[in-house]
Amino acid sequence: MIVHIENVLDKDQLARCREAMQRAAWVDGRVTAGHQSRQVKNNLQLPEGGAEHQELGVMILRALHRSPLFISAALPHTVFPPLFNRYESGMGFGLHVDNAIRQSADGGVRIRTDISATLFLSDPDEYDGGELIIEDTYGNHSVKLPAGDLIVYPADSRHEVAPITRGGRVASFFWIQSLIPDKTRRSILFELDAAIIQLTRDVPGNPALVSLTATYHNLLRQWSEV
Repeated sequence: MIVHIENVLDKDQLARCREAMQRAAWVDGRVTAGHQSRQVKNNLQLPEGGAEHQELGVMILRALHRSPLFISAALPHTVFPPLFNRYESGMGFGLHVDNAIRQSADGGVRIRTDISATLFLSDPDEYDGGELIIEDTYGNHSVKLPAGDLIVYPADSRHEVAPITRGGRVASFFWIQSLIPDKTRRSILFELDAAIIQLTRDVPGNPALVSLTATYHNLLRQWSEV
């Protein structure tokens, strides 16, 4: 399930991100890569634990928890502290799969990666190339979103970032351990929640909404790992 979530960050928050990143000291992005990913990864990254990383990470985590669509799609148990990368001309990240387990540099957070997420911090007209390409059973999906928009997708998906041919691309990336580890069940709950929201708008007060809401929460109760 690939979900596009619009306007996670507003213009003021994006401006703050740009300001902080302009003064930051970037390092080789392979610092967080696994053995296989290290061979195909070519980008820059903000060091974990730095002032900019911590400030912007807190901003993003707060924004995520204010997003009903993110909560519905991810059903988050734990969100990994957001990381930040930069791709300049000639840089890219070849086809890879994210590690199943991620641990923060300070050891304070350790999660199973059920969902991967990329929050775009550069607008599409600022660079050529740089598309996030996600593989699934229906083929390849090329993703290049406005600044402030988020894409979430199953962490077991093979994916890549196409090489940059002009300009630069800055983004935040992170992972989510969901209350619902099984992606099929997570998709069912997402679709059921969306249907309940739509019916609430279209036929408010319909008695069937109580039954549907009860079904949603009973499935969540049965399937969740807390």
